[in-house]
Amino acid sequence: MNETLTVHKFGGSCLRDASDLDRIAEVIGDWSGQSIVVVSALWGTTDRLMRASKEPRYASRLVNDLSSQHLRFAPGLLKSELGPLFTKVLNGIEQSLVELAKQPADRVAINRLLAAGERLSALVVAHRLKQYGIIAHPVGSEDIGLRLNGINRAPTVDLAASMGLLDRKALHDTPVITGWFGEGNDGELALLSRGGSDHTATSIARLVDASRVILWKDVEGVLPLNPRWGIETEPISYLGYGEAMELSRLDTPILHPATVEPLTDTGIPLEIRHLRGSIQSQAATVIGPDLYEANVIKAIGCLPRVVSIRCQTKSLGQQSGKLGDVLVDLDKAEIACWHLDAQPGELRWIVSQHDVEEARGLIEKQFGTTETESFSAIISLVGNQFDAERQAWHSDESARLGIEVLSDTGHAVRMLTKNDDMVDLLHQLSQRCGLKHTLQSND
Repeated sequence: MNETLTVHKFGGSCLRDASDLDRIAEVIGDWSGQSIVVVSALWGTTDRLMRASKEPRYASRLVNDLSSQHLRFAPGLLKSELGPLFTKVLNGIEQSLVELAKQPADRVAINRLLAAGERLSALVVAHRLKQYGIIAHPVGSEDIGLRLNGINRAPTVDLAASMGLLDRKALHDTPVITGWFGEGNDGELALLSRGGSDHTATSIARLVDASRVILWKDVEGVLPLNPRWGIETEPISYLGYGEAMELSRLDTPILHPATVEPLTDTGIPLEIRHLRGSIQSQAATVIGPDLYEANVIKAIGCLPRVVSIRCQTKSLGQQSGKLGDVLVDLDKAEIACWHLDAQPGELRWIVSQHDVEEARGLIEKQFGTTETESFSAIISLVGNQFDAERQAWHSDESARLGIEVLSDTGHAVRMLTKNDDMVDLLHQLSQRCGLKHTLQSND
């Protein structure tokens, strides 16, 4: 592990105005050792580019608007040594819009257009860092050999391929790397899912064997409960990799589901820090190797409005053979399967309510008739418990709270509920699990 190398990721929520760039420069300037910076597009830019990709004929002002916006963040950029690159990216946006006006389904042009947000952001951030005396330079992730697992859209970075392709010489001084995209398996630009810049950062940390990776956010850390439920909680000080992955899949808006995966067998810590907070020696939330802490529930994940889809299978051979086909079909349709239970002769899938009809069609294509059942939510108790505590969820306690236990993975207990009063249920679970919390007033 390179003890002096830190990967810093700054997302769109930390790129809202010019003062954010000043704060980023202060952070990088004061940080000890070498820094690698990964950036998302400036706040709101990707949404504008996505809209333009669908309405290219009505995006005539987009290039000028983006130019003005980014130059407000980085005065002097156009006349600096990075000016020609800035102009080149803007020209590329204009060219992509021209191509899309002729061929609206041109995926290469769409990806090139959408990736321009990160390219502009890398130029703006690098320019501001240079103004602070930091030797920084923008880097395109595909230009340094970051390969993705897919064509056009990809779920993850191909770590094995990227390890062999990575141009380490381009990572001198303080590189500012574009997040969210890389080279696909076909040699063309490919995009990760929304929020994938966090995954870019942790993948790069894995590839360069960094001492840590920091996700700078506009929040203090990962909370035990999503704030949308109106229950106030304090950030979790430590999460194991497995716990963080479970929580990110079901609920927390702070972590992208693929963020933690590149780090799981490395021991590299992932820290969540507030850009505007005071720089402490310890981050509000640290994610690292899984540690067993008996009888400790750290968080409750809750994904509302899900549906169970059951199907019968005639034989184990049919079940195993067609199961893989359904999983591939669901992935292509971008339908998340939140839980899969495979028993001899029966399969059970849990999907979001808005995906149920399409998912049911794909499953019935392989297995025939299905049965569905709606639930208010799928809930996950993230953390460790004694065996006696776990057994309680399978008996009286689960029945009292209207809960059906789905699985127990060792670091999480997943459950289904038909309880319509989710706030009350989560409040009871929080009390039962010993989480520090208070209900927000409705006044």
